[in-house]
Amino acid sequence: MTAETIEISTPDGVAEAYVSRPDTTGDHPPVLLYIDAFGLRPRIEEMADRIAGWGFVVMAPNVFYRDGTAAEVAPTADLRVAENREAYVPTAMARVKAHTPDQAAADREAYLDALLGLPGVRGPVGVTGYCMGGRLALRAAAGRPDDVAAVGIFHAGGLVTDAEDSPHRLLASVRAEVVAGHADHDRSNPPEAIAAFDAALDAAGLTYATAVYPRAAHGFTMSDTSSYDEAATERHFTELQALFGRVLA
Repeated sequence: MTAETIEISTPDGVAEAYVSRPDTTGDHPPVLLYIDAFGLRPRIEEMADRIAGWGFVVMAPNVFYRDGTAAEVAPTADLRVAENREAYVPTAMARVKAHTPDQAAADREAYLDALLGLPGVRGPVGVTGYCMGGRLALRAAAGRPDDVAAVGIFHAGGLVTDAEDSPHRLLASVRAEVVAGHADHDRSNPPEAIAAFDAALDAAGLTYATAVYPRAAHGFTMSDTSSYDEAATERHFTELQALFGRVLA
């Protein structure tokens, strides 16, 4: 793979984004990767590289650019230590709560336009998101249904809320195929929310697959935190690769 960091102009400033490309020649389908609450950091870059290795051009933007650069907002403590992770969560959640749906909508346009404008890219777009990024991935698919053909949502919380703009209420605007991998132990996404999300997928008439990964905690794909679960992570990669392979390739 080859990688670079680019800058994306948005209505609120400039967002840096990590872009990873396969070594093969020719055009490749684009993938937008929405990060988790802990920011754009080496673990996210590793995940982007792995997806790029399947034959995709992957872009992972720093969605917290309003708060600082990726380096400025990244955690400095070792989050593989459970106590450190728990101590950092309030800082991360403050940024998440400050990131509004209106901001997400404006950013979505900038991110997708930048991704589709990269050289060597051919549509349609796949989107994958983790933690809060799962909600952002769904919002991207709903906001750009003509461009986004596949959506992966993993250990996401807050997919079903009482708010009028709850992510699950946006599924009627989505045309993409959806794969969702839920954490078995996730207070932000309890069983009743998962059931409601599945019902909303059914009501929208979408092609989808959802699963609860046994014994997996919220954040299970993040190997730089104490929530990491290797088996669940590998399962997620397998299911995501299959989704992108059948829809985008």
